[in-house]
Amino acid sequence: MMKGMRRIKTGSGKTKRTIKRERAGSMVRVISTLLFMVFLLYGNPAFATKAVGPTITVASVPSFFTGTFGTTTTTNIIYVPNYIKYKIDDISLKLTIPFIVVQSNGAVLSGGAVIGAGKGASKTESGLGDVWLEGKYTLHHVLDTSFDLVPYTKIKFGTASRVKGLGTGENDYEAGMGIRTRFASRWFPFARVGYRFVGQPVGRVLDDILTYRAGVSYAMDRTNVLTVLFSGRQASQPGFASAAEIIAAWNYKIQPDLGLQVFGDKGLSNGSPDYGVGGGLTYRF
Repeated sequence: MMKGMRRIKTGSGKTKRTIKRERAGSMVRVISTLLFMVFLLYGNPAFATKAVGPTITVASVPSFFTGTFGTTTTTNIIYVPNYIKYKIDDISLKLTIPFIVVQSNGAVLSGGAVIGAGKGASKTESGLGDVWLEGKYTLHHVLDTSFDLVPYTKIKFGTASRVKGLGTGENDYEAGMGIRTRFASRWFPFARVGYRFVGQPVGRVLDDILTYRAGVSYAMDRTNVLTVLFSGRQASQPGFASAAEIIAAWNYKIQPDLGLQVFGDKGLSNGSPDYGVGGGLTYRF
């Protein structure tokens, strides 16, 4: 029997995969409880901004990525995330529904990103990608400083086809903390770190991973913002390279409620695309 299919039992009679799932579920509940406690403790006027009405933002930012991702063949990905974000005061919810096209020799994808190598002849598959739901809460001027804390949780629903190789068919759960500030009126540095509990597809054992990003935005004027950031994550498939990328983006406000975004992506590791480009529109109601 293949190594990836072995079911190793412990003294309790449970497989290691079952134990891992139970531990992941426990950790998700603990982190969710902690974030809820933070919300209760800090969700008061001392940490909140002036109340404003709710806003809804919709966007579509088509993108293209290409690279070998640590293999001997090239994988091309067209990823079209379409999202709707609801924001009221310091709380925001974002639902992303992507469409994806993948040309590869059997690469393993999850959440629109390559997480492992595959085998076989080159083919092209397309369809619905993995749907993401993310919630954030902003804590302003923590401890009377200029820093804001942004705890978040996100769920990747395994909606992408496992048969087509567009996803694992399993849900992932992530929780983490962001931090941001402002200095010299136009510079906005930020960072975020999270931990993702990875769902276990049949016939494959994947590791839980750390995700992270850090960068800075510069407001040239009221309509132009430039951003440079480093983004990375650990590899979920054992033996596969971690991802590390540098991204440069330009946001332009066409009208008060209509914006344009263009970005370029350069991979810094074998687990990343060689490069990527994208652009799209956002509209706020």
